[in-house]
Amino acid sequence: MKFSFVIVSSFLWSLNCIVESKTHPGDIEVLMDFKNGFDPISIPPGSCLSSWDFAVDPCDSIFSDRFTCGIRCDIIVYGSSRVTEISLDQAGYNGSLSHSSAWNLPYLDVLDVSLNSLSGDIPVSVSNLTRLRRFSLSRNSFTGSIPGSLGSLLYLQELFLDNNRLTGSIPPSFNGLVRLNRLELQNNNLSGELPNLSRLGNLYFVDLSDNSISGRFPAVFPRSVVEISIRNNYLTGRIAGNAVSELRCLQVLDLSHNAFSGRAPAALFRHRSLQQLTLSHNNFTRLQVPEDMGVISKLIAIDLSFNKLHGSLPEFMASLPMLSALSLEHNKFTGTIPTQYATKAVIPKDGTASFERLLLGGNYLFGPVPGPLWRLKPGSSNVSLVDNCLYRCPEEVYVCQGGIQKSPVDCKNFRPMIP
Repeated sequence: MKFSFVIVSSFLWSLNCIVESKTHPGDIEVLMDFKNGFDPISIPPGSCLSSWDFAVDPCDSIFSDRFTCGIRCDIIVYGSSRVTEISLDQAGYNGSLSHSSAWNLPYLDVLDVSLNSLSGDIPVSVSNLTRLRRFSLSRNSFTGSIPGSLGSLLYLQELFLDNNRLTGSIPPSFNGLVRLNRLELQNNNLSGELPNLSRLGNLYFVDLSDNSISGRFPAVFPRSVVEISIRNNYLTGRIAGNAVSELRCLQVLDLSHNAFSGRAPAALFRHRSLQQLTLSHNNFTRLQVPEDMGVISKLIAIDLSFNKLHGSLPEFMASLPMLSALSLEHNKFTGTIPTQYATKAVIPKDGTASFERLLLGGNYLFGPVPGPLWRLKPGSSNVSLVDNCLYRCPEEVYVCQGGIQKSPVDCKNFRPMIP
């Protein structure tokens, strides 16, 4: 009976703590300032912010008809609840974050106001949120530069500033975000060169696409990174093969729509974890052939379209065991189509993937269409040979549909030896 009395007493003590808990006054002040930063007209009935009624205690009124959503509280200290999360609904709110000038919420773990219509600068004082783990301003209209003070948020794991109108460069202080897992800055107006992020040993996802970032691809990236997307920027120079080889967890690399030149290194085609490689719309002129012909490659999809690649089609591509999608469209390849390509598209070797997508249009390939490709039927795979210099490629043949071949004059002007 004594043991039961202890359990009951402990339960009543815990229940009493919950009932008597009160929101810390400083947290209430920040919440009030936060709501005052929104245009009242943009707060629709039934939305989270419409339920924020400060006539009652915020943390004690969660899940009632007031403060129904938008915040989470936890009892950090006996008798006092602290706000640990602010996650607004996607109600189209207008306003800014600058009204809460101090941002003195020392226990805030999540701040998420994504998919609304907020504008203005990102307050420097957000750096006061020293325990912040997730910070998301995605798909709003924030302007100005990214505060370097965000680099002091040492607990930050996820940073989403994508789809805004931010300008300036990525702060070098971001190299101090040693717990960061995801960095999403895509679809802004960011410029300057990529900062050093080598210390971010927990970073696995980076998306900096659709900005105006210039300079070269970093020689050092965190080895933990799994996906890198920096498409549609102004990166130049060559890609160092040794830099890519060090990224032993890399699965997705998208550097399309930049200004890279020179050769695409062999390290890309013999990588042990890379599955998707997109280098389209650049100025590459050559492909470096891997010594092992890529037999250890895990590549599933390669897109090298819209470059300046020349010479014969790279036969080693047909040796990549898992490759099922290859686009070499709109380059300057010439010569005949390797038999290995046709075989992989129709009757691949045991244990290897077939070409479900093989796009070779817009080059200067000549000669006959390899026999196996004549057997392909609509729906079996997506193979396109249009806009080349092929001797016989009638449009009634499936792989020749969708366009005609180049004129003999164009073919001769490009390479006189084309028959």
